[in-house]
Amino acid sequence: MSEAIVELANVSKSYRRGNITIPVLQNITLTIKRGDFFALMGPSGSGKTTLLNLIAGLDKPDKGKIIISGINITQLTESALAKWRARHIGFIFQFYNLIPVLTAYENVILPLNLTKLTSKEKHQHAISALKVVGLQNRMQHYPHQLSGGEEQRVAIARAIVSDPTLLVADEPTGDLDKHSAEEILTLLERLNQEFGKTIIMVTHDPRAAERAKTIQILDKGELVNQNE
Repeated sequence: MSEAIVELANVSKSYRRGNITIPVLQNITLTIKRGDFFALMGPSGSGKTTLLNLIAGLDKPDKGKIIISGINITQLTESALAKWRARHIGFIFQFYNLIPVLTAYENVILPLNLTKLTSKEKHQHAISALKVVGLQNRMQHYPHQLSGGEEQRVAIARAIVSDPTLLVADEPTGDLDKHSAEEILTLLERLNQEFGKTIIMVTHDPRAAERAKTIQILDKGELVNQNE
C-alpha cells in the first residue's frame, strides 16, 4: 500500500461577500496516496479550485487540518508557507502564466532562483526539464512563438524543474484544442508513471479525468463519489 501524501481532515472554507458568508467547502476529509494521479471533478462553482488551492498552500481553511508529507501546513506562518510552496508544489494553470518577455528556458529556470543551486546546476535542471517535455529544441523561443500546447509544456517543465513533492494542475487542458490536450494528458501520465510524480488535477472534462488513477467528485462543497 502506498503511503498517504495528502491528508485532509474536516476541512471547511467559506468566503465573505459584504455581510454575507458564502460556504464553499464543508467538512472535507480526503486522503491521496503517494504516486497517485488524482482527478477532482465537479460542476462549475463546486469548490474544486478552492480545494486545490488549500492543498497547494495558496489559501488556508477556516477549520480542519491539511497534512502534506507529514507536515501540517495549516499551522505554518505565511513566510514559512511561501518557502514550503516553493520547495514542494509545482503549479500548472489553465492559461500557462508564462512571462512573455522571457524565453522558454528563462521561464523554466526562474523558480530555481529561489534555491541554493549553483548556476551550473540550475542550467542542468532546466535543460533536463525541457527535455522531459520534448522542447529542448524550442528553449530559446518566446511564448508568442510557441503554440498553446507548447506553452503548456513549458509551464509543465517549469512546474517540475525543482522536483516538487506534488504537481497541482487546474484545468490544464481547458485552453487547448483536442490534439494538444491529448498530448498534455499523455505527458502528465508519463510524469506519473515513469517519474513517480503525484499529480492532483482539477478538470471538468471526463476525457481528461479518464487518464487519472483516482477520480473524486465534488458537488456543492461536498465530496459525493469516489472511483479508484
